[in-house]
Amino acid sequence: MTHRPAVRRVVSLVPSLTEAVAETAPGLLVGATDWCSHPAGLEVTRIGGTKNPDLARITALAPDLVIANEEENRVPDLDGLRAAGVPVLVTEIRDLDQAFAELHRVLVDGCGLERPGWLDEAVAAWGALSVPERRLRAVVPIWRRPWMVLGRDTFAGDLLARLGVDNVYAAHADRYPPIPVEELRAAGADLVVLPDEPYAFTADDGPEAFPGLPAALVGGRHLTWYGPSLTAAPAVLSAALRAATR
Repeated sequence: MTHRPAVRRVVSLVPSLTEAVAETAPGLLVGATDWCSHPAGLEVTRIGGTKNPDLARITALAPDLVIANEEENRVPDLDGLRAAGVPVLVTEIRDLDQAFAELHRVLVDGCGLERPGWLDEAVAAWGALSVPERRLRAVVPIWRRPWMVLGRDTFAGDLLARLGVDNVYAAHADRYPPIPVEELRAAGADLVVLPDEPYAFTADDGPEAFPGLPAALVGGRHLTWYGPSLTAAPAVLSAALRAATR
């Protein structure tokens, strides 16, 4: 298959996509956000946060492509880059299948790269999952003060569902609704799933709010990132869920 020539300079506004590009084509990235922590030791120009990128700094990097996400990045920032003549590719990722399709679009169609082996490995890892015999119901906080949880139509919710854990608030009208903790405790969940991002839940910060309810502490990178971490995510998340409920 013939692809158009690869772009030479990419700026990423999404940590997941930063890792995906850096693992696939080291040296292609020239800029990334302050929150782009993987791969370790990434040496690129930092251009601010996902919600407040420095548009002048990005433009000065003369990127051939800026990659973004409709949920993580703000429309005015993306419009500002386009107005400055910078090409912008915006992803939309609400479930695992869409993540796989969008990663292909970014890497192959957007950057002109060959489809990476890790992407096929991730597809195979998730495809090899067996249907769980027992399904569990969970509340999945992503913030406290105030408490907020996963609601409808989320990538993380889809991953958990594939692992046999159904989100209690999957039918909520909002994607990340604020819910009083008293209501969360009374929601009839079998467990609470506590990721370490965006709020850094730990063994000492989170489980105590749900007395008597098993708590699964999981890495946010495996639950919410779409990139190379998807290859290990089924095994890592399954182990954390089993440890909490056995």
